[in-house]
Amino acid sequence: MRQICRYLPLLSLLLFCVPFASAQSSVDFALGFGTAHAKANGGGIDSASSANAYGACVPGPSDPYCQANPSLGGFFLGLSGDVMLTKLYGFGAEVNLQPVQSNYGPLQYRQTFFDVNGILAPVNTKRVQVQAQGGFGIAHTSFTINQSGCVGTAVCSYQNLPVGTANHFQLHAGIGVSLFITDHIFIRPQFDFHYVPGFTDQFGSNLVPGGTIWLGYNFGDRQ
Repeated sequence: MRQICRYLPLLSLLLFCVPFASAQSSVDFALGFGTAHAKANGGGIDSASSANAYGACVPGPSDPYCQANPSLGGFFLGLSGDVMLTKLYGFGAEVNLQPVQSNYGPLQYRQTFFDVNGILAPVNTKRVQVQAQGGFGIAHTSFTINQSGCVGTAVCSYQNLPVGTANHFQLHAGIGVSLFITDHIFIRPQFDFHYVPGFTDQFGSNLVPGGTIWLGYNFGDRQ
C-alpha cells in the first residue's frame, strides 16, 4: 500500500474535476484487484554462494548456484481514476502493482504498471458503461536483497536493501464493462494488454496481458 500511495498525487488531480461533473460529465475513482502475466526469459542469477555471486547465468546442471529468473504473475493491487468529459469521451490514469515482493532468483522484486489513457465509451447508460482505453506509461521493476546479521545469538538484524530498478516505456490498451450496483457504485471487470519494449530484459515477453476487477464510485449525474 505504501508503494501505491506514491501515485496518489497524480490521481488526486482528478478530484478537481468533481465540482464540474454534470449531466454530460462524471468522475470515477476505483480500487482494483487483479493480475498480469509474462513468461520467464530463461536466464538466471547466481546465488551469494557462487564465485559469480549475483551475476547472470544459464540455469542447468553445470552451475548448481544458478537460480532461474521467474515468470511474472500473482496478485496485483490497483488504483484508478477517470473523467468522462462527455458520455462518449474521457481520460484517466491507472496504477497496478504487486503489494508483496516476489522472488527473482536470489533477489526479490516488485512490478508496477502506471499508465494514462484516453477513454471511449460507446455504451454509456444508467446501469452499464463499456470502456475502451488506450494510452501509455511506465513499467517499473524494483529489485531488493535480504541480508541478515547476528551478534552472537542475542541480537540479529534483517534488512531488505534496494539493489536497482528497471524502467520501460509502455503502451496500454484495455476494455472493461462497468456494472452499476447503485446510481454511484460500480464493479468493472477489465482486460488489459501492456506492450513494454525491452521487458524481455526482466521477463520472457514484451506483451503482458492482465485482468482486474475494479470496485469504484462515480461522482456526477450519469442520466
